[in-house]
Amino acid sequence: MADGLLYDSARQALWVLTLASLPGLLPALVIGLVLGLVQAATSIQEATLTFVPKLIGVFLFLMLFGGITGGLLMDFTRDMAAQIPLMTR
Repeated sequence: MADGLLYDSARQALWVLTLASLPGLLPALVIGLVLGLVQAATSIQEATLTFVPKLIGVFLFLMLFGGITGGLLMDFTRDMAAQIPLMTR
């Protein structure tokens, strides 16, 4: 197996992992940051206050971008399956 093929596959896998995790992580990060600023400004220190908005935000983002993420993972899986004969040489 060529080293270039292995490195390209690993690079592509990391990129797909990054893109697939964004719909779950990005809204949680933004909502947590905004609500943290609101909590700091109002001196409300309730840990459970951020849970429900984060849950709703992540759920909505996964509903909106779940199809795109699924398509991305399917394309990656199809590409990796097509490269199996090249990797066994």
